[in-house]
This record gives sequence, structure tokens and C-alpha cells, in this order.
Amino acid sequence: MSDAFDIALRLVAVFVVFLVFPLVIGQTEHKVMAHMQGRLGPMYAGGFHGWAQLVADGVKFAQKEDIVPAGADRRIFQLAPAVALLPYLLVLVAIPIGPHNAVGQALDAGIFFVLAVMGVGVLGSLMAGWASANKFSLLGGLRTAAQLLAYELPMLLAAASVAMAAGTLSLPGIIEAFHWWWVPWQMVGGVVFFTAGLAELQRPPFDMPVADSEIIFGAYTEYTGLRFALFLLAEYAGIVVLCALTSVLFLGGWHGPFGGDGLGWLWTLVKTVILAFVVIWLRVTYPRLREDQLQKLAWTVLIPLALAQIALTGVVKVVISS
Repeated sequence: MSDAFDIALRLVAVFVVFLVFPLVIGQTEHKVMAHMQGRLGPMYAGGFHGWAQLVADGVKFAQKEDIVPAGADRRIFQLAPAVALLPYLLVLVAIPIGPHNAVGQALDAGIFFVLAVMGVGVLGSLMAGWASANKFSLLGGLRTAAQLLAYELPMLLAAASVAMAAGTLSLPGIIEAFHWWWVPWQMVGGVVFFTAGLAELQRPPFDMPVADSEIIFGAYTEYTGLRFALFLLAEYAGIVVLCALTSVLFLGGWHGPFGGDGLGWLWTLVKTVILAFVVIWLRVTYPRLREDQLQKLAWTVLIPLALAQIALTGVVKVVISS
């Protein structure tokens, strides 16, 4: 009975994080972009620091009519938002936030699980593009597929470098094996992993598949109301997952300069929030890449860097073991 209660408590905690953190990231993006670009609306809606902006967006999406195109594959069209969103909930179950088994479910091959499930989320965009009976949506879905194929490999290679250094595929095991001197020689892998993750989430400057100025928001052209809001929520949930994974794999997770294990969850949260700010900052700062530049960056820059990182990790492991 106590085991069942413990499992239920962990699942509830993960579900609460899944519901709250993406909304916090979305609200933070409104504020950060408002400060950086001088946007007035998100700073004044509702009075104190624009607190009502997120509420207004929610009411707006809820009021919009839910339309399914006449020529669409209705079931696939309606299922696509859930397929895009739910994989991130499953990933959160396996990400440790603190020591002493502070994780939804510790998995022996946790790094394989989270990367595999994150890849499933992209199927939501493919389903949406194919089922919409719209040529712009189909092109957006195909671009999403091409982007996934290009950036999945460097992401996996960068994660493999950390697993090789730690000697385990378990996420808690990787954090327990972490040493601060890892940060300099694993930094290249961390940058590759983070950049590839942004591209898989289709975040600026890698948002060509959903760019309104190119193909009218890509695979989501025909979506309205709450179904469109679910795709946006999936994007912010993906930001939370990517930043948390980067902090766990490359920044030591719950390890911090002071406070001991009691503040482990706080260090994980701080690192995740800082990385989320970087994601927002990149959106505001850099222009969108062209499609050819996107593919060139993946195949000629990130993949060679990831392979070099694996080679360096192998050399360091041999030197240490000898």
C-alpha cells in the first residue's frame, strides 16, 4: 500500500510540474521579449506587470471555434496535438530533480528512453501536416521530418559522450558520476545537444517549418482554438524538458557549490530556468536560418563536433583508467 501511495505521489508531482512549468515559461517569454523589444501589451495587461496576459491568451484560445477542414482525416487531425504534447509528460517521469531517488521513475537506460520518447513528439507535427488536406501544412510536416532527421543524430552523439564519460545510461547514475572538471571538456557536447534540441523543438532561429512568413505556420495552418494551444503548450513543455536534460547531462543536475543534497532540487531548477532564459534570448536575438543553412549546420558542423567530442571522451577515459 505504501509503495502504491509513493508511486501515486510521484506521478501527481510530475503531472503538476507538467501543467505549471510550461505556462511559467510561456509567461516568462512574454515578459523577457517585452523588455528586450519594448513590447507594451505584455507589460500592462491587467495592471501589475501584465499579470493578465497569460489569462487573456487562454480565454482567446478557448473562445475560438474548433474547425476541422472538410477534406481532412478527422481522427488523425484531432489526435495530432495530443501526440505532440504527451511524450514530454513521459520524459519528465524519468528526469531526476534531486538526490535520494527524487525522480518519477529511475530507469537503467534512462538516457535512451528520454531521447526516444522526445523523438515521438515530432510525429504530432507530421500527423497534423498530413491530415490537414493543405499543401502548406504538408510542406511544413515534410520540413519537420527533414529537420528531425538532420538534428537527431548530433543530439544522440552528444548524449552518448556523457554516457561514455559516466559509464552508465541511467540519468541519476550520470549525475552521481559527475565531476566539475567535466564541464570544460564536455562543453562542446553540451552546446551541440542544446542546439540540436532547439532545432527539434523548431524554436527560433530553427523555426522554418512553422514560420508564418514562409509557409503560413506550417503543419498547424488549419488548427484553431484549444488544439492550436496544445501545440504551443507542447513547445513550452519541450523547452522545460530540453533545459532540464541539458542541466542533468552537462551541468551536474542537483550538484551545487553549497547547500549539500538538501538543496539539490533547487540547483536543478536554477540551471533549468537559466537555460530556458537562454532559449528565449536566442529567439529575440538571432534571425531565422534558411533551410539550406539549417541542413548545413547539422551535417557539416554539429555532427563533426559531436564525433570529435566522443573521440575526446574516449581519450580522456583511457588516460584516466591507465
